[in-house]
Amino acid sequence: MPSLPTNSNASQEQQAISRLRELFETGVAAVTPAQCMPPVIARILRDFDDQLPQRTFVIGAGKAAAAMAQTLEQYWPTPLQGIVITRYGHAVPCQHIEVVEAAHPVPDQASYLAAQRLLASVQGLSADDLVICLLSGGGSALMSLPAPCLSLEQKREINRALLRSGATIHEMNCVRKHLSAIKGGRLALACAPARVISLIISDVAGDDAAIIASGPTLIDESTSADALAILRTHHIAVPSVVEAYLQSPQSETPKQFPSDLRSDYVLLACAQTALDAAATWARAQNIDVHILSDRLQGEAKELGRQHAQLARSFAARDLQRPQLLLSGGETTVQVKGQGRGGRNTEYLLSLCIGLQAHPQIYALAADTDGIDGSEDNAGAWLTPNSLLLAHHAGLHASVSLAANDAYSFFETLKALLVTGPTLSNVNDFRAILILQK
Repeated sequence: MPSLPTNSNASQEQQAISRLRELFETGVAAVTPAQCMPPVIARILRDFDDQLPQRTFVIGAGKAAAAMAQTLEQYWPTPLQGIVITRYGHAVPCQHIEVVEAAHPVPDQASYLAAQRLLASVQGLSADDLVICLLSGGGSALMSLPAPCLSLEQKREINRALLRSGATIHEMNCVRKHLSAIKGGRLALACAPARVISLIISDVAGDDAAIIASGPTLIDESTSADALAILRTHHIAVPSVVEAYLQSPQSETPKQFPSDLRSDYVLLACAQTALDAAATWARAQNIDVHILSDRLQGEAKELGRQHAQLARSFAARDLQRPQLLLSGGETTVQVKGQGRGGRNTEYLLSLCIGLQAHPQIYALAADTDGIDGSEDNAGAWLTPNSLLLAHHAGLHASVSLAANDAYSFFETLKALLVTGPTLSNVNDFRAILILQK
């Protein structure tokens, strides 16, 4: 086991951690509503050529929804009214748009009541009205209006089971769409014949707008049969009435909209936006950047193992400058233990084991919304000394990983990244910094 760091090594470690944190902060800043919305709003206003509708209604849901509403109010020239739903602790003050807080990732009564109110707010609109729908990650749980066959508690149980199963966000949102009275394009149908423009911050690998917040304003290509297959693949038992509903035509989502319904969307920001901003900052610091992908998925611990091998291969080269491996996307965790931890800390703990205290490699992994899973941290960081510090604290990394207890591991090391809500969300941000020998 290596010795504890000297003063010079400690200085290098602090500088590396500082660089990693700056990378994360730079990436997140690029995807905040205040940064990414104004140019899009200006473009929409130009398209209307000063002939704005008399009435503009604002609806939406997601962890960034309140901040998006606030930015829209600042830049939209005519009166606005409406309601958006965001996670507890993510509200910001708005003058004309009501902000309601609800639970995430498992919906609560506030999610249900707010979704009812939001749906009611778009009833009776005319073709002369405009609806602006603000969507970001988290919208599925926050805007939860179960199908007629399903109680809120049943939907909560199905949601919990999906979260623990290791299902991808694409799979989870497919099921959610077909068990909803508002998702999968149904909200757009309720707005007809008003024009609908959705402004979307993507938290989905691949940026399929129909998946983000379960696509309430977009047509849906998935089917009820797909939803049933996902439940069976992940061994999730549902009440017989739910299975019967998914086998009925009533559960199917719209595959096309009526000709008089105009529903368009604009993608405001995504994982690639954050990675590009971080890469620009790093290159200005004379660091070579390698963006691996903005859409990596799969088991967090498996990706950690793969990235450990990749980082070690970089470190074995004759490096002239520091190297940076950046990636985004959304991994999953199949929860089998009783510990605390999100997918980013689980990835990082697996990476830590794979690196085996490599003296050149530092890393950070965090969720861009500021919340890794359901904990109070965005993620964590690791250094070449992480395993040694854990050993002195009586921790065994492999035991912590098996127990899905990465949060406790990094908490003991005082290496948790705690930012509070960032008011945006483009999902995972991973940075591996490799220094010269």
